[in-house]
Amino acid sequence: MPEGFQQTLGAGSLLAIAAGAIVLLLVLIIQFRVHAFIALVLVSLATAFVAGLPSGEVLGVLTSGFGSTLASVALLVGFGAMLGRLVEVSGGAQTLSDALIAKFGEDRAPLALGIASLVFGFPIFFDAGLVVMLPIVFSVARRLGGGILRYALPVAGAFSCMHAFVPPHPGPVASAELLGADIGILTIVGLIVTIPTWFVASYLYGLWAGKKFVLPVPDFLSGGEREEDMAEPPQPSTVILLLLLPLAIIFVNTGLDAARAAGMVDGEAGWFQFLRAICATPIALLIAVLVASYVLGTRRGLDKLRVESLLNSALGPVCAIILITGAGGMFGGVLRATGIGDALASTLEGVGLPLIVSGFLIALALRVAQGSATVALITAAGLIQPAIAAQGITGFPLAAIVVALASGSLALSHVNDSGFWLVGRFMDMDVKTTLKTWTVMETLIGVVGFAIACLLYVAFGG
Repeated sequence: MPEGFQQTLGAGSLLAIAAGAIVLLLVLIIQFRVHAFIALVLVSLATAFVAGLPSGEVLGVLTSGFGSTLASVALLVGFGAMLGRLVEVSGGAQTLSDALIAKFGEDRAPLALGIASLVFGFPIFFDAGLVVMLPIVFSVARRLGGGILRYALPVAGAFSCMHAFVPPHPGPVASAELLGADIGILTIVGLIVTIPTWFVASYLYGLWAGKKFVLPVPDFLSGGEREEDMAEPPQPSTVILLLLLPLAIIFVNTGLDAARAAGMVDGEAGWFQFLRAICATPIALLIAVLVASYVLGTRRGLDKLRVESLLNSALGPVCAIILITGAGGMFGGVLRATGIGDALASTLEGVGLPLIVSGFLIALALRVAQGSATVALITAAGLIQPAIAAQGITGFPLAAIVVALASGSLALSHVNDSGFWLVGRFMDMDVKTTLKTWTVMETLIGVVGFAIACLLYVAFGG
């Protein structure tokens, strides 16, 4: 909340405002065909005033939510689009997709892409991993047909599961620190939950949704026709190494953070800060773009002006994605600043359910109210921390509770979640279709993950 602002409205009023804002947003976009970027800004502005934010603070809250989202998304999407354009134009995406199909067969292509994303998703954040994999997903979908969702949903779900359940991602690490959970045990429990959850709620669901919603492969992130003046397309191994390069750099960053959280290294040391800076996700993608510009462009016969033109042409198609995603972050920021998420969480806190269930519901409520999965997970962990300490829960049962919180933080992704807009626009889906596919998949992941976490909690003696 803005400094000095005290929310005077009751929980019921705040929840009614949030529900009304979401309904208004859907009506504007679906019924009146208002552009999503404009609709998100209008509804964010109206919600801020109706919820009682001081007029002098409204613009600051809006720009803060917008800017903080762009800070994490714009560079990733921009560099990712550039990398994707180079991989596509060089023929690399085609050669790698051909190799995948030859190795696993056409019927197993979605499974192969999903498993690769689970591996890539260990060190890399959701949005960065999705952007890096999309050129390959699009190429496979064009080659095999059947629509984009059959291939894209297992990939997106894999990155989502890994980002929410498994260290060294920020949500699990931060919540583990708050609750005193062991990172090693949490990693084991997170992987035990992730693999079956992804298979059921992302892979199998993705195959079903891909048949029900047959959508064409989007044109953006595609480099178009391969450059005729280039040499033969790169080998699949070259493309794989280029895709692994940013992942390896990011792995160093996230591994260092996990080591800091475990007390293995000094987080204030100069070398630590330097390595984390140069291995940050945007810098990793920048390095990958620079290397790919030479390996896939200059070294293969393109002059520097043509490489520059290709990189420039990659940015235009993704500008709308970046702005709409930022506006989704703005809406979530308004809901946080007005105290709507806190009101919903406090309403559930005193219900008296088992701790693992109440933690899941609090995280779910925060997710619905303010959008960000990471914020929902960390906030829910802070809210139940006193109860965890009072009951003396440790070891595997505590790790299962952390995973249950993460499950709640994933479900019911909707219009106040920047990830909702990122996935929807990358797949060129309208809001209705995004709700019917992405929202349903995220909810399934949350429910299945929670069910497995509860079974583990009981099995470990919780």
